[in-house]
Amino acid sequence: MSEFRIATRYAKSLLDLSVEKGLLEEITKDMQSFLEVCKSSRELVLMVKNPVITHGKKLSVLRLIFEGKVNALTLSFFEIITKKQREKYLVEIAKAFVTQYNEYKGIVESTITTVAPISAETRKDVAEIVKKITNKEVILTEVINPELIGGFVLKIGDRQIDDSISSKLRELKLKFKERNFVSQA
Repeated sequence: MSEFRIATRYAKSLLDLSVEKGLLEEITKDMQSFLEVCKSSRELVLMVKNPVITHGKKLSVLRLIFEGKVNALTLSFFEIITKKQREKYLVEIAKAFVTQYNEYKGIVESTITTVAPISAETRKDVAEIVKKITNKEVILTEVINPELIGGFVLKIGDRQIDDSISSKLRELKLKFKERNFVSQA
């Protein structure tokens, strides 16, 4: 079974259980904080995915880090995943959980990449446009990339709108190559 399918199934089970228990928001915060810890600690991710380290040691480390900081259901979930020897999928499960939570709540994640920071008013306008396109609430993330030269790249879910100068220059270069205006050397 693929990593994606495994992660999706466990995430769906956790989402259903957290909805049933009335703990959806709390479990979501736990999964988001788990992902934040994983982003800041490459060692934790490597340890969880390492086949040489025993499952018991991995569970001990997870308990040491998260006990008292997450809901008991989240900790129990970590224990079940570890006992089933699926802990190497924990990061992917957490990502899948957050994605499924957003779908459940009608939220779309969007990223705007620009050369310089955008103003609060522009951010609000972009969020409104994305909301009109998707009919969902929007979580807008801003990324700065000076290589764009100008313009923007807007990602909405799996769609991308690239209106950057660098992409226009690439397109122009390809057209010139096709028409032999640029030497092939």
